[in-house]
Amino acid sequence: MKYTESLKKNFQFRYVYNRGKSLANRHLVMYVVKTGRQINHIGISVSKKVGKSVVRSRVTRLIRESYRLTEEEIARGYDIVIIARIYANKASFEEIKSSLKHLLKKHSLLLSKSVKKEEFG
Repeated sequence: MKYTESLKKNFQFRYVYNRGKSLANRHLVMYVVKTGRQINHIGISVSKKVGKSVVRSRVTRLIRESYRLTEEEIARGYDIVIIARIYANKASFEEIKSSLKHLLKKHSLLLSKSVKKEEFG
């Protein structure tokens, strides 16, 4: 991921939970906080309710790959935490990707095509 770093520490996640705005759909919950930096920070949380470790790892990989493929369309300067819901355990890659894009649109984080061309040349 070119323009994104990971949230790793518990206090980073708590900051986003406490200060962030959250929206949800069937598969994912997304918390977003504006930071004003030039890069995004992303944290992915998949609880044990979703499934055993193999299932949780699969869901995490699907979310990370969906984010990576849409990364250039996402506005920068935000901390984002994505939480997988129980229904994500049986979801396909396409369902996770469309859920992620849906939440990014609802948070107004997707850039229009004209803005993308200006930013990325």
